[in-house]
Amino acid sequence: MISLSIADGVAEIVLDAPHKLNSLDDQALRDLAQAYDDAAAAASRGEVRALLLRGEGRAFCAGRDIAGVTPETDDVQAYLGGLLQPLLKKMSAFPAPTFAAAQGACLGVGLGLLLATDVVYVAENAKFGSPFANLGATLDSGGHWYFTERLGMHRTLDLIYTAELMSGADAVAQGMFSRAMPAADLLENTRAIVAKAATGATSAFTASKDLVAHIRDQRLGLWESMEEENAEQARLCKTEDYAEGFLAFQQKRLPVFKG
Repeated sequence: MISLSIADGVAEIVLDAPHKLNSLDDQALRDLAQAYDDAAAAASRGEVRALLLRGEGRAFCAGRDIAGVTPETDDVQAYLGGLLQPLLKKMSAFPAPTFAAAQGACLGVGLGLLLATDVVYVAENAKFGSPFANLGATLDSGGHWYFTERLGMHRTLDLIYTAELMSGADAVAQGMFSRAMPAADLLENTRAIVAKAATGATSAFTASKDLVAHIRDQRLGLWESMEEENAEQARLCKTEDYAEGFLAFQQKRLPVFKG
């Protein structure tokens, strides 16, 4: 159910099981991890400079596939801690800008996949929240941290206790994701943005990606983050892309970056 295609510097990974809303079982997580490994290997060869993750059909990902799960024998720690969390870390560390286009249900594991992606564009009618109250389970895949960080304690627990879902438009309005678009335009618009990013200065993009992650995880203050920026800028100024960017500006033409 996981496919990977590479063309024109863009890796596109597709969750392709629309009959079950792209819900993911153990093997699907392994296959998804392999797709990211293959895309990262291509990036190391200069063949991939941006990545797009999307789901086929009317949902991005409805979460874990529990159709065949028996609670009495379910090893949920193996699924979440042994398979999912390493996958999310792998996704977050991908060596190029990553994007996701998300429509319909984006729940549980589906939410986690989005949280591990650099830039997320959502359909206005996408659905986010914590529907687990009806399962006797709790929000997972990093959802507690993300919701509390973006929405605050009261709104987070409101969503958990009520199992109500937010629309994509509401989620963007409350600062959870980057942009909301009509569902009919989502994939085309996202592909155009990703294609443009694939022609950009990948080294500079990944430097910013790392800086943002440090600010988030280390809770850096203004002056600490500025020191990291200075060091990255000093490193980048010795690269071919830096020289090309300045030369193109001086010559009043578009730059041709090599990544």
